[in-house]
Amino acid sequence: MSLVSEFLGQLSLNVAGNEPTFPTVVPAVDFDPDKDAARIETAIKTKGVDEQTIIDVLTKRTYAQRREIAFAYERRAKKDMISALKGALSGSLETVILGLMKSTAQYDASEIRGSIKGLGTDEDTLIEILCSRSNTELKEIKNVYKELFKKDLEKDVAGDTSGNFAKLLLALVQTQRAEPSAVVDYEKIDQDARALYDAGVRIKGTDVATWISIMSERSVPHLQKVFQRYKSYSPYDMQESVMKEVKGDLQRSFLVLVQCFENKQLFFANRLHDAMKSKGAKEKMVTRIIVSRCEVDLKKICSEFKAQYGQSLHKTVLEHTKGDYQKVLLGLLGQEE
Repeated sequence: MSLVSEFLGQLSLNVAGNEPTFPTVVPAVDFDPDKDAARIETAIKTKGVDEQTIIDVLTKRTYAQRREIAFAYERRAKKDMISALKGALSGSLETVILGLMKSTAQYDASEIRGSIKGLGTDEDTLIEILCSRSNTELKEIKNVYKELFKKDLEKDVAGDTSGNFAKLLLALVQTQRAEPSAVVDYEKIDQDARALYDAGVRIKGTDVATWISIMSERSVPHLQKVFQRYKSYSPYDMQESVMKEVKGDLQRSFLVLVQCFENKQLFFANRLHDAMKSKGAKEKMVTRIIVSRCEVDLKKICSEFKAQYGQSLHKTVLEHTKGDYQKVLLGLLGQEE
């Protein structure tokens, strides 16, 4: 029971504020949780495990539906479905399937916890999640993090990072970002563009605090206009300015923020491309992006990928992965458009 209550106890609907969603995993029509639970029970009991059925069922149901299947399974088999899946599967397939048994916010919270627990910090994961999630998503992640781990996300981030890098991540976790407004404030846009220039390229050194406050407190549509206006003050665009002004984890964080403000789905498409092209595909990153975005905006990530690289993400997955891992990723990507 503990695992089911831990991950399935609360139903989180992860609609990111006013952002439209472009999911590849949508609710299955004529959904019958009892029938699905029976199929999964048979697949697990089959000699050698019928992985294909598990993939077919769980990649074609939303988190809310998988949750219903888990409860139906428990009523039927008198045991916990997550534990049963854990026992039946292994390797990359197990990682993806167990990821799918969490809501998007639970998955993100677990990935953050994994990146700061134990020796050393996985800054890459921490930066990707905290710098790419909307205010609404971050608020939900904070609540779920507290629920799952009985710890405060802000305290954990503060305890595991330092300097301006910590200040930026904490500013994001504090979720002070303004909501988008129907009114375009051109004066404020100009002030912010000027302030970013004055705090960076125009002076020796960088007034990082000003950059942090503008990038963590302004709405995304406002910042998109600020970056456009910025070009009339600076000889460099915002991404080039970040590269010139700061280094290390702070640079990587600001770059992710700027790229996500400009085009979040293109940012993820580029990450997937780099991860799969690298020697020994960075499986962890590929898994994290596809699992965490399949009910959010993976369809749009696929179209950005195709536009940017002239080849579909489906074809790239076919070229760079194999076996059940390939099958489960393709299941989540849905029909190629």
